[in-house]
Formats: sequence, C-alpha cells, structure tokens
Amino acid sequence: MQAEATPVSAFPQTLEQFMDWEPVDGYKYEWFDGQLIQFSGMKRNQYFIYDILNTLFIEKGYYQTGTFMAEPDVMLTPKQMRRPDIAYFTKEQIKQSRLGTDVIPAFVVEVISPTDDAEAVEAKIAEYFKAGVQVVWQIYPGNQVLYIYTSRKQVIICLEDDVCSAGPVLPDFTIRVNELFAMP
Repeated sequence: MQAEATPVSAFPQTLEQFMDWEPVDGYKYEWFDGQLIQFSGMKRNQYFIYDILNTLFIEKGYYQTGTFMAEPDVMLTPKQMRRPDIAYFTKEQIKQSRLGTDVIPAFVVEVISPTDDAEAVEAKIAEYFKAGVQVVWQIYPGNQVLYIYTSRKQVIICLEDDVCSAGPVLPDFTIRVNELFAMP
C-alpha cells in the first residue's frame, strides 16, 4: 500500500501561514524565504546528548541566567526560521521573546546525523553567524567528534579527551568529548 502524498496546497505558502501550520506528516520544518526545509527532528542518540548537555547546564548553574532549549523556533531574519537542535537563550531574551521580539541565541548546538547534507549544514553555520550567534557546536555522534565554531573561520576540532568549551558565551560550560559519548 502506498503512502498518500500531502497535497501541495496543504503546505503553507507564506511565512505567516507557516508559523500557524501544524504538519501532519511526522516531519518538522524550517522556513527559508518561501521554501520549506524538511527534517525529522532529534533522534534517540541526539536526545541522549541533549540530556548530558542539559545536565551540565544545570550543574554549572546557568539555569539561573538563561534557558537551554531543544529545537526552538529561531527567526534568523524576517524571511528565515530555523530550528537548531539546542539553543541557549538568556532570561532577558526570553522576556523579549514573550513581548514579541525575535531573539537570536548566542550559543547553538547541531547534532549531525548521517543523512544531513554537508552543504546544507555549512549553509546553516553561515546563517547562524550572519544572524549574530557567537558559538556553534557541531556534534557528530557517529565519529565522536565535536567542532566548535566561534566564527566561520575559527574552528576547533575536539576528539577523545579534548575539552570543549562554549566560551565566551558560557565560559564554564565545558565537557570532554569522551564524556559526551560515554554510555550510561
């Protein structure tokens, strides 16, 4: 039995329609200047990584100054909404967002899956920095490697016992790569 395709007319045609849209096909979407970008959301190993990072966030006391969110809607520009896997927002940003202001997280984490397109991942890094993100972590669970970007030209590759930092945004938010991938 073939799955029925969603009629094109069921997809939003404007950003306003997109922001109110509830997809029923099991996928999540981002919006880029009139184009829908489909993705499946975080998987089990990504939630495991989120849990480890969220626990570290709480242990370091950063919950007092901000919030660590999974897959938030982030308007990078008036025509572009992305959903980073994880993002840090200050309490002030949360307050501004509640008042209707679009805010840009200073720190985002993308957990890369084997099906992610390399060109699309690179484009997203460029978009984040253009919008004002200060630190981006790209985590590759399959290879147990973490890339720390503080700009498109400044990248640190972390493996094994290397200590990864979210500084200068969250200076004490550090973890060794093998701690990030340790099995419980």
